Amino acid sequence: MTERAVLDGRSLTIAQVVQISRGEGQVGLSEAAAERLRESRSLKLDLIATQQPIYGVTTGFGDSANNQISPAKAAELQRNMIRYHLNGTGPAATAEVARATLLIRANCLARGNSAVNPAIVDRLLDLLRHDALPVIPERGSVGASGDLVPMCYVAAPLIGEGELLYQGSVRPAADVLAELGLDPIVPEAKDGLALINGTSFSSAYAALAIARAEELAVLAETCTALASEGLNGNRSHFNAFIHEEKPHPGQITSARRVAEILADSGLALEHSQVLGLSDALEDRGYQRLTRTIQDRYSIRCAPHVIGVLRDTIDWARRWIEIEINSSNDNPLFDVAGGTVHSGGNFYGGHVVQAMDALKVAVANVADLLDRQLELLVDEKFNNGLTPNLIAPVQADEWAAGLHHGFKGMQLACSAITAEALKNTNPVSVFSRSTEAHNQDKVSMSPIAARDARTIVDLVQEVVAIHLLAACQAVEIRGAGQLATRSRAVHDLVRTVAPFVDTDRRMDVDIQAVLRLIRSGELVDAARSEEERKELADA
Repeated sequence: MTERAVLDGRSLTIAQVVQISRGEGQVGLSEAAAERLRESRSLKLDLIATQQPIYGVTTGFGDSANNQISPAKAAELQRNMIRYHLNGTGPAATAEVARATLLIRANCLARGNSAVNPAIVDRLLDLLRHDALPVIPERGSVGASGDLVPMCYVAAPLIGEGELLYQGSVRPAADVLAELGLDPIVPEAKDGLALINGTSFSSAYAALAIARAEELAVLAETCTALASEGLNGNRSHFNAFIHEEKPHPGQITSARRVAEILADSGLALEHSQVLGLSDALEDRGYQRLTRTIQDRYSIRCAPHVIGVLRDTIDWARRWIEIEINSSNDNPLFDVAGGTVHSGGNFYGGHVVQAMDALKVAVANVADLLDRQLELLVDEKFNNGLTPNLIAPVQADEWAAGLHHGFKGMQLACSAITAEALKNTNPVSVFSRSTEAHNQDKVSMSPIAARDARTIVDLVQEVVAIHLLAACQAVEIRGAGQLATRSRAVHDLVRTVAPFVDTDRRMDVDIQAVLRLIRSGELVDAARSEEERKELADA
């Protein structure tokens, strides 16, 4: 990925959004986009001069669209619309979301159909460059007419109002701008509406959720491989033949990744090796096999669950990348046609549908991993591992009967999984008629996108607990028999969380592994050399 993203309103990727959201890289504006901005603004000024009513420019907003005002009042109208939407509630969005929102809004305006003063886009990029971030309450948007309330907290600092988070402190925006040598922008007709009447806040959450969900797919496949090893599983369940005969791309990819991880495992064996562990039946009518030839669903069907997540990510990424490269406000100015059009591109329908689907697919992975964990800790199903993965002890040792190992961890994991599953309720069907029945059908995209973020965070916690248990299990089996790829993940986990030899608190272990997950270190360790190279070249 390049270190500098050049915005043109057409080619921004989720990977670039993620990079900039982390405060990495620089952003500029293409000259072609700058020219489109100038042409669009010029058309707006020409149309205003005709004194024709233009929605939100020389008319009121929403159901007040039948109130026409003179061009002399147009700029004040924009300032007022920013102010009266400053009524958000709830916690502030993270710095990552704020950066992503600034980037996406700048890119959508750079497409050149919104007729804003080009200084608006320049100032959005100034805030990114100086890492002076708007403080955006999470709640208050129904996703049409765009993310009005949260985006007003982006717009207000540009005109010298509201607050900015700068160098660790929340301060009046006017003070921060002055310190940076930046003048507040005097809004002109359409500027406020173009800033707030769009899906950029929802799309910021959506883009970040998709990127993190893709990492969860990688980690879930690694968890499955480690669980298979801990359970003395049959790695032939992931043979390419099976999955090519049901050729969903995500399923094929997921099975291939688990198979590659387990390729040289001495614990999870090929089907032929499993058969070789039992004596030939010969003339006997019955025997109990030394090792089961078929694992339970949460292991055997893992590619069918994780593959659904992969395929959901695939189309959700396409939808969200279209959204972040779109003109999603209203009205739009057609320079070629010399006219203005009112429509509904602010509607977050594709965002909400993508996020409603993504959160279900991610939560299903949590359920899968929770079931795998239950197999690992339950002596009735773990194929000879100790109860609750306690350190092995002899019956005559003092420690016998005193320890309960991962019993509490499994309880916690089940609770976290239930919370993730609870949040999968589809938000898209909860449209509320608002704003005097003008906004009588709304998308609810920001709520779905925030739900997706919440579920991703919860599933990261499930992954952390699962990895700790799986590493415990394979050490009880004998870590020397681990596959090369799974050993790399095991060894990284062990740098922050030791083997559990006696009952002790493990919340610190969970947090330590979570840090490895959220920093990207564990995901990187779980990938093959080829995958790392592909990402580096992307």
